[in-house]
Amino acid sequence: MTQILEFIRDEDGAVTVDWVVITAAIVGLCISAFGWIGNDTHDYGERIGGHMSSQGVKTTY
Repeated sequence: MTQILEFIRDEDGAVTVDWVVITAAIVGLCISAFGWIGNDTHDYGERIGGHMSSQGVKTTY
């Protein structure tokens, strides 16, 4: 019976669960932010690539 009461009062596992939940939330936010930024960055990169490919290179001075 003493071991059961000691197990119930022990808070080490609760701290670990808190850290796991916080870390999962941060990872989820980062993934969503990179997804949102990645789409805009891809579109902007295509626009820059189109502009650069339309430019000529002067070979004489």
